[in-house]
Amino acid sequence: MRTIVVDDDQLSRKVIEEFVNRTESLTLVNSYSNAVAAINDLQNLKIEVDLIFLDVEMPEMTGIEFLKSLPTAPSVIIISAKEHYALEAFEYDVTDYLLKPVSYSRFFKAVSKVQKRVQMQRESTSFSENSDEIFIKKNGVFLRLTFNDILFVEALENYVIVTTFKEKFTIHFTMKAILAKLPPQKFKRVHRSFIVNINTIKGIEETNVIVEVEEGKKLIPIGKSYKEKLMSDINLMTR
Repeated sequence: MRTIVVDDDQLSRKVIEEFVNRTESLTLVNSYSNAVAAINDLQNLKIEVDLIFLDVEMPEMTGIEFLKSLPTAPSVIIISAKEHYALEAFEYDVTDYLLKPVSYSRFFKAVSKVQKRVQMQRESTSFSENSDEIFIKKNGVFLRLTFNDILFVEALENYVIVTTFKEKFTIHFTMKAILAKLPPQKFKRVHRSFIVNINTIKGIEETNVIVEVEEGKKLIPIGKSYKEKLMSDINLMTR
């Protein structure tokens, strides 16, 4: 996995760099002493990354602010000297939370958790880039769904719920990973916890997206940053 380290603590950063270099499954792409440089490289597509080791308390931009700035993020493992950020960090779908000083055994356990999670996601869903369908595993059987079947996707802790007109599918997946499986021209993330099929959108309010469902309509919250992106993507006509 292609990996970066983001930590303003030089000693801690060097330790994690050494651990990455000692681990055969990881490749160190870059290391940053501040989150601003890292996020600029990510957003400008200067680097491709599968895993980020991220500190929380940093000048200019904190680790939490860093997570908020990425609509879609690779796997993230937090490294911090304080544990009270853990609850907020897990709201952003981080895979693990390591307390400094980090031992190699604890580091390796976190990396293994990422690998297991990625493997489970691959096994849960099958997708062909040139198709208009996705196969979702339910009760040991892969069921075929066309993209038009999917109304929206909702995050639920370490799972996502894929909602269609007729039923719901709960799979062990992250929002980041499921978004990568869906065609970007059809599916937009409108909130940290929601991805919407834009063909089902019936209206956009100040703080909600109105989606057509079997029962009539559903109000899905829309985050400010996601709304700006959505409004720039849709065919919008204003006075």
